[in-house]
Amino acid sequence: MLLRAVIYFFREAVLNLARSWKISLVAVSTIAVSLFIGGALAMLAGNLRRLVADWQREAKVIVYLRPGAAADGALQAALRQPPWVTGVTAVSAAEARQRFERYFPSVAELVRGWGEEPLPASLEVAFDPEQVDARAFDGWLQRLHAFPQVGMVDDDRDWVRELQGMLRVIGVVGVSLVAALVLGAVFTTASVIRLTAYLYRDEIGIMRLVGGTELFVRGPFYVEGFLQGLLGGAAALGGLFLTYRLLVPRTPQTWVAGALTGDFLDARGQVLLVAVGALAGLAGAVASLRREEV
Repeated sequence: MLLRAVIYFFREAVLNLARSWKISLVAVSTIAVSLFIGGALAMLAGNLRRLVADWQREAKVIVYLRPGAAADGALQAALRQPPWVTGVTAVSAAEARQRFERYFPSVAELVRGWGEEPLPASLEVAFDPEQVDARAFDGWLQRLHAFPQVGMVDDDRDWVRELQGMLRVIGVVGVSLVAALVLGAVFTTASVIRLTAYLYRDEIGIMRLVGGTELFVRGPFYVEGFLQGLLGGAAALGGLFLTYRLLVPRTPQTWVAGALTGDFLDARGQVLLVAVGALAGLAGAVASLRREEV
């Protein structure tokens, strides 16, 4: 009996979608646009999290030397002393200039033609972030500043922390925006389902006269809202994948490109995107029919 009722609900819902496809398209499109934006933000946040995690693992402390200064034994010992240090690499002024030209070819002219090397020599200290004690690390940096041959100490953790803060802001803004868009999609679906029910009010009246229960009357509309949301979620996922495939080969290999087109949504994210669409459609149908009789 239950299986027959479900089959009936789905058959009637599909017929309603086919007969009222123009107004149903409004709900499907609204859900699709909302979830497309939500999926794009989820991809951006996920790729940024992976990039920041990679950068955090590769973070270094760079000790810039004063012009003409060299790293003596005391400085070398201070650099290698902490247990979290995994290696120290000396970078000459010439190597620093060559790196700048390689990484920033568009402005490479800025460091060419000087009588002396424009960039300072440095020592790059690699460390294991898992072993770092924050207070001891800060004290170690202060001791490095005290060496007379040290001009500046640059801690990569500073900008990694800034990026993590930016990620938190993007997360809050993204969740708020998507929630507002999905709520708007729920209201749109509710209006569409309500209008569809109004168009078939005579048939509904006859069903009630012959003893049709409320679930039997409302069931097809619930399924219709569910299918509208499901179609909207599937359309959003398809549009997101198509956009991703179009952008990947045309985007230059930069960290910005890695954030925008690094990885597509995983299987769990794809299922969640479509499921949110289906639930939004169902919620709209339930909200449209519960206040008063259809």
